[in-house]
Amino acid sequence: MIIGIPKEIKESEYRVGMTPSGVQTLIQKGHSVYVQKTAGHGSGYSDNDYLKVGANVLKTIEEVYHVSELIIKVKEPLKKEYLLIKEGQIIYTFFHFASSKELTNAMIKSRSICIAYETVENNDKSLPLLTPMSEVAGRMAAQQGAKYLEKHQKGCGILLGGVPGVNPAKAVVIGGGVVGTQSAKMLAGLGADVTILDISIDRLRELDDIMPKNVKTKFSSHYNIIEAIRDAHLVVGAVLIPGAKAPNLISRDMLKELSSGTVLVDVAVDQGGCFETTKPTTHNSPTYIIDDVLHYSVANMPGAVPMTSTEALTNATIGYAIEIANKGWRKACLENEPLKKGLNIINGNIVHKAVADAFGLNYTELNL
Repeated sequence: MIIGIPKEIKESEYRVGMTPSGVQTLIQKGHSVYVQKTAGHGSGYSDNDYLKVGANVLKTIEEVYHVSELIIKVKEPLKKEYLLIKEGQIIYTFFHFASSKELTNAMIKSRSICIAYETVENNDKSLPLLTPMSEVAGRMAAQQGAKYLEKHQKGCGILLGGVPGVNPAKAVVIGGGVVGTQSAKMLAGLGADVTILDISIDRLRELDDIMPKNVKTKFSSHYNIIEAIRDAHLVVGAVLIPGAKAPNLISRDMLKELSSGTVLVDVAVDQGGCFETTKPTTHNSPTYIIDDVLHYSVANMPGAVPMTSTEALTNATIGYAIEIANKGWRKACLENEPLKKGLNIINGNIVHKAVADAFGLNYTELNL
């Protein structure tokens, strides 16, 4: 199969769809790989690194899309890319369709095969392609929260871990999945007083067993969320419903319960955000203030640490990429149930119900 790795064009996105190591593996399996010039620079890979493992380097994004049967990316195609996508072309990337009707309609119109990393799902409900980026984003949420609590960043001016004789900051993490767990772990390591909320009692039991003593668990309900955030300095939103829009768990009215300079970090922004006041921001302009509460909602948080993120993502995606390239998308999905769940749009039809439900669009039952 002919595989293309275009350069990411989203603002401040420095990741690339595949490392030279991953490209070499695909070439060793008998496939041809075309990488756009400078695509890997942001992640620390030169064009020569790709050439040395047998890839071809093309100058423009147009050339990469034109020649390729399978496109491997990191982020969803942007408007500039919509018309480059061909009918029947396989696009293997993060899509987060439920947060963008425009993108959904564009991919329907393209009649391409859209395989979304974020909805590939194992039998145990884990999300193998989303997990590494969730781990990165969860850990970054703690780092960014600590930074934006500083007074000159418009935060309230508290040190997460405090010092002897002075209380640490209070941090609330809503969601006990991969993002929430990693965030709570980092916040605890920095010495914060952490509360993590989740709707699963079983998950709370697990967290209670593995977390240090400065992490408390709480059942997630509207009442308990209000109680928890009332005296919080930092709140991390870490709730995910695979393929669907994230639920709004903190409304605009609830902001009045927060103190001036409280920081909200919404990691669920890619799926619409779990705070009503969330709007996507960029690494160049990451924050805004509503009702004296600082919001951080960068839509591609792991893009800020591309050397880590690109390698972690390739480690997860390469196995499925090999199956798609070796067998074709249809046979690969027939023989691999987790990969099959990654199919979101096929030849103009939405085949993932959560995506259709997000916008009230027609859903077509998947029939391979």
